[in-house]
Amino acid sequence: MPRRISGQLVIATHNPGKLAEMRELLSPYGVTAISAGELGLAEPEETGDSFAANAKIKAVAAATAAKLPAFADDSGIAVDALDGAPGIYSARWAGPSKDFNAAMSQIERLLAERGATQPSKRKAHFVSALCVAWPDGHIEEVEARADGTLVWPPRGTAGFGYDPMFLPDGHDRTFGEMPSIEKHGLPPLGKGLSHRARAFVKLAERCLD
Repeated sequence: MPRRISGQLVIATHNPGKLAEMRELLSPYGVTAISAGELGLAEPEETGDSFAANAKIKAVAAATAAKLPAFADDSGIAVDALDGAPGIYSARWAGPSKDFNAAMSQIERLLAERGATQPSKRKAHFVSALCVAWPDGHIEEVEARADGTLVWPPRGTAGFGYDPMFLPDGHDRTFGEMPSIEKHGLPPLGKGLSHRARAFVKLAERCLD
């Protein structure tokens, strides 16, 4: 049986962009969210070979350390023409300084080297794996994706990470050009377009009132 989330929840991230999105998604459910960074928890080494495995590592580490349920996301972008790279290494491509402009430039350089200049050759998708772990070892996991095409140069400053170069299917603005409520807000206020919003809908159906 799925377990319901209530009371206080640790958001197992030190990424301010992810933290803001997760708090917005959780706010309608009356869940009090505190981040791993605010608790001074260390970031565990992400040694998993999938988004789901790394989300579980982060959630379990935070739940164990804080003695509270913990919610983690592991997400990234997979580019078809780059054989799925950067994938689970999406954050690492930005380096210690989290320079996603450099990471986007690297993707564009690699696409150019492979002759991927036409939209049909620039398909990509974002993946979000969500995990909630309880101190007693119970786990709830979901995963979702958002498909799109990579544009160059990047457009917009509203998102974070690779958002400015990701044009979701069926839209004429990148995630970087969309306000947060449109990108990851849930109906009726938003369209739930992002990978994280889509994964959260699945999680809410299982674990939230």
